[in-house]
Amino acid sequence: MVHQGVIYLGLDAGGTACRWTAVDAQGQVLAQAQVGGFSGMSLASEAGRVQLAQALHDLAGHVAQQLPGRPVAGVYAGVTGVSEPLAETAQALTRQLAQSLHTSIDGVQCHSDMDIAFRAAHEPGEGYLVYAGTGSIASFIDEAGVWHRAGGRGFVLGDEGGGYWIAKEALATIWRREDEWPGQWVESPMARCLFAQLGGSDWASTRQFIYGRDRGEVGRLALAVAEAAELGDAEAASLLRRAGIEIGRLGAVLHRRFGPKPVVAAGRVLLLHPLVGQGVRAGLPAECPLELKQIDPSLAAARRAWALWAPKA
Repeated sequence: MVHQGVIYLGLDAGGTACRWTAVDAQGQVLAQAQVGGFSGMSLASEAGRVQLAQALHDLAGHVAQQLPGRPVAGVYAGVTGVSEPLAETAQALTRQLAQSLHTSIDGVQCHSDMDIAFRAAHEPGEGYLVYAGTGSIASFIDEAGVWHRAGGRGFVLGDEGGGYWIAKEALATIWRREDEWPGQWVESPMARCLFAQLGGSDWASTRQFIYGRDRGEVGRLALAVAEAAELGDAEAASLLRRAGIEIGRLGAVLHRRFGPKPVVAAGRVLLLHPLVGQGVRAGLPAECPLELKQIDPSLAAARRAWALWAPKA
């Protein structure tokens, strides 16, 4: 087999999917794909370790299939549930990645998924990232490479503005009204859209979904709230704008702590409806520049791997 040169991998790994990008020795993209997910929590249980082993096996297989004969010379991974690269969890994942991808452990680093998300939006010290998917968080990497955050405390303590929070707030509103006026849901586009996704209008259907499904599945109910807003439901519209304000508030917190810098807002929640972006703008100081855009963390990670380990002329 002809050797075509080394590659550098960037990974964006979460519980449901691991997206990867490979670049060549010049930093040019060669391939992008995804395999099953893993997280820093995968090491905490037998089922999680099995999931991790399968994901890494699939990752190595996909890379070898798409880029045959091209050894991996560097890996920069952003992983949900990892705090910083010297933590025990990160080190354990680093060892397993190096082994699975047949590369030197000195050429592998595991960081927080928010590290690579930030790098997809800004250079260190340049600005702030507010990100809202299932949850919500604001990130800032300063000129010294130190990561700072606001929010991202999980659905029990916060994550205001994220998809899970939107779904929870919508269903709480619906069921409070049902307690007072049973059957009122038929007059509410938001209730009708949500109950269609839940498979029923009875409490048992809501309870089974909310307490029986994972956070990501619950968070995707925010799509039904956006659908209701498009149908003219005032409560759904108000909730989406309020979600944006909560997301913007996280950027405002970093603005107060570290000074005025431009903000990038990204994540699936920003795609739900223009009202979310309007809310983000309202939640930030008026003088704070805001850009709404979708980012590619795995590409940023691959370019970081290239920057760290590719030989430079």
